[in-house]
Amino acid sequence: MRKIRFIFGILSIACLTGCSTQQKSQLDTTLLGYVKPNLGTVHSRWFFYTPAAEPFGLAKLSASTNGTYGNNQGWEAVGYEDGHTSIDGFPCLHEFQVGGIALMPVTGTVKTIPGKMETPDEGFRSRFDKVDESAHPGYYSVLLKDYQVRAELTATARVGFQRYTFPASEQSHILFNIGNRQGESGAVKDAYIRQVDDKTIEGFVITEPEYVKKYQAGATVSMYFYAVLDKAPASVEVFHQGGQLQSGTEIHGPGAIMSLNYATKQNEQVTVKIGLSYTSIANAKLNLQTEAKQLTFDQALAATTKKWHQALNRIKVSGGSEENKVKFYTGLYHVLLGRGLANDVNGAYPKNDGTVGTLPKDKNGKPAFNFYNTDAIWGGYWNLTPLWAMVFPEYYNDWVNSQLRIYQDAGWLGDGVANSKYVSGVGTNMTSIAIAGAYNSGIRDFDIATAYEAALKNELGADHRIEGAGKMDVGQFVAKGYVPFDDSVFYGTHAGGSQFSVSHTLEYSFSAYAVAQLAKALGKEADYQKLMSLSDGWAKVFDDDLKMVRPRVANGDFIDHFNPLESWRGFQEGNAFQYTFFVPQNPEGLVTRVGKDMFNHRLDSIFTVARKTVFGGGKVTNAFSGVSSPYNHGNQPSLHIPWLFNFSGKPYLTQKWTRLICEEFYGTTGEHGYGYGQDEDQGQLGAWFVMSSMGLFDVQGGACQRPTYQLGSPLFDRIEIQLSDRYASGKTFVIETEGNGSDAYYVQSAQLNGKPLNQCWLFRDELYKGGTLKFQMGSKPNQTWGTAAPVPCPQLK
Repeated sequence: MRKIRFIFGILSIACLTGCSTQQKSQLDTTLLGYVKPNLGTVHSRWFFYTPAAEPFGLAKLSASTNGTYGNNQGWEAVGYEDGHTSIDGFPCLHEFQVGGIALMPVTGTVKTIPGKMETPDEGFRSRFDKVDESAHPGYYSVLLKDYQVRAELTATARVGFQRYTFPASEQSHILFNIGNRQGESGAVKDAYIRQVDDKTIEGFVITEPEYVKKYQAGATVSMYFYAVLDKAPASVEVFHQGGQLQSGTEIHGPGAIMSLNYATKQNEQVTVKIGLSYTSIANAKLNLQTEAKQLTFDQALAATTKKWHQALNRIKVSGGSEENKVKFYTGLYHVLLGRGLANDVNGAYPKNDGTVGTLPKDKNGKPAFNFYNTDAIWGGYWNLTPLWAMVFPEYYNDWVNSQLRIYQDAGWLGDGVANSKYVSGVGTNMTSIAIAGAYNSGIRDFDIATAYEAALKNELGADHRIEGAGKMDVGQFVAKGYVPFDDSVFYGTHAGGSQFSVSHTLEYSFSAYAVAQLAKALGKEADYQKLMSLSDGWAKVFDDDLKMVRPRVANGDFIDHFNPLESWRGFQEGNAFQYTFFVPQNPEGLVTRVGKDMFNHRLDSIFTVARKTVFGGGKVTNAFSGVSSPYNHGNQPSLHIPWLFNFSGKPYLTQKWTRLICEEFYGTTGEHGYGYGQDEDQGQLGAWFVMSSMGLFDVQGGACQRPTYQLGSPLFDRIEIQLSDRYASGKTFVIETEGNGSDAYYVQSAQLNGKPLNQCWLFRDELYKGGTLKFQMGSKPNQTWGTAAPVPCPQLK
């Protein structure tokens, strides 16, 4: 058994930059050794693979294997893939709909296009071998075979570091590929690169991402940089991609690239520090001077590695298999990579209208909170926010403040934002649930009145609603209690209804419930009554003959030619089998409506069938390969479903199926990581594993006034959770198991702080007090444990 201990010092840093096997083994005995960034990178999104980054950082560096291909619709897998064999550059920014500032070291005659993976010699891309690649939290390294250049990457919060070790060559070059599309960035509208002095390069790129075009037409995303070299180039040339090189120190426009030319000795190193900003070149310079002016590459790496140690050590697991520890800490790592910083050190941040705003300052003159880019929270209330509330509440608080800043600047909450531009993604908006979840979890360092105003408007506001706020059909939901099916807009939503009518009805019912609980807590009784009435909208699309949800048109009739496994007709990224279980605000009501015996039989049968296809899309490498399956763990709408047995009198089946999903859906290879090439949206599937492997989950996503964590089947012998001294009264919460094993995943009994626990849940505030939860496990189900008391969740009486 590998002993988990904290080892941090010169040896563990040195082994990242080329060290002995003995020193490398010392790194692997820390929690960083369990993190495998390449896990699940086959068919992964642009933001997924960014090893050289701080937790929640702005600077996110990695290799790109096909990032220069761009992204036609804004969601396709592009950037880095484990099976690819060549690299086209090293971009510094990887975020949802944000990407750019790419560098590439080369030797020989400069080629002016990146080239394709099938024909790498046509461009400046280079082949590489996996044996010459190393990736750890905070660090990436690879040997570019065609140029014999070793590239190394690390970062502070807002500064990227790239260090290149060149061979002896009269023609060594560093290409600043600024004016060309990178990953999800969208088409380049403008770009600029300038050599300020012999060791300084600055510039910007302005892009038009596909989701910005869809949800905030006319808006753009800007990225700025200020780069400092430790060695001056002998000469500088500029060119537009595909054009001719010419001498010059400045270049404008789409396609802009600058070549810094060197004559290098064998193993000569050149280091580039790149200050990054979303607001201005001046602030990119300020970020660099504040965070990294005196830092060497190795010092930056040491500081960033320490931050990863501290973040990962907030949860320590022991016992269990080595493979599951890899899954656990790699999942936690992806949670910490999602939704990165968007403000500068001085509090400047990009506003929705294209101007620059300033965050409020604390008593020390620093930003009172950080502002973040964020993918949609669609489904995140089942995995991300419960984990944030428990382990990273300070980030959760900043996330809420970021959302409120969007609301104050632009008038509506944004489910997803890229540099404050609306990128709803799924055309809905579940931010209200996460805001309510923060408040209910005691995380309240934000303007409560503004938060409530924004959340209520999100649920009820239809007049002058903008596309980027999502829920364009919410007026119909408020008026009718359900969203009518209307496919006149293909794959779309409008004021009269939606092609995704049932999934929207269910989502809006849940978010209405969440805001109702916030209204109740704040004494808004009339709002509470109205919202709770809307939370029953799910029942209006429930077909009692089929015991399933089914789309209805505006006159109330169910649609004909209905196939419960058909996706995209009434259901977004799912089908009726999956969405019938989307009633997290009232699972008891759903169980009653279906009938308890039928509910349990159907749900158990669904998992039996789904297991044959690895709980979703089988081994098909496609993000949407499971949308027509009865259960699809590879996408958000299904993630709470295995936990519903806790509400239907059979918690042992939650224990069984969550354990099997952890063991079989999740893997440790590039292809089999999060399913087979599924869509790991900024830590969501990783967070599900982290929560479920601790035996904790919340079907209600923190929406209840007094939220709970429902209990499952912990994977490890001991789990120690470090609680926040700012938001929790206890220091640690420990989960222990006895008799645990690969086939002993059933809870036989439990104790909380030495007292018998006969219910399959505990209040979140009990966990925050600290203590110990002990499970006795066995290979046969105890069909009576956990059924003593139902999970509390208030309903309108």
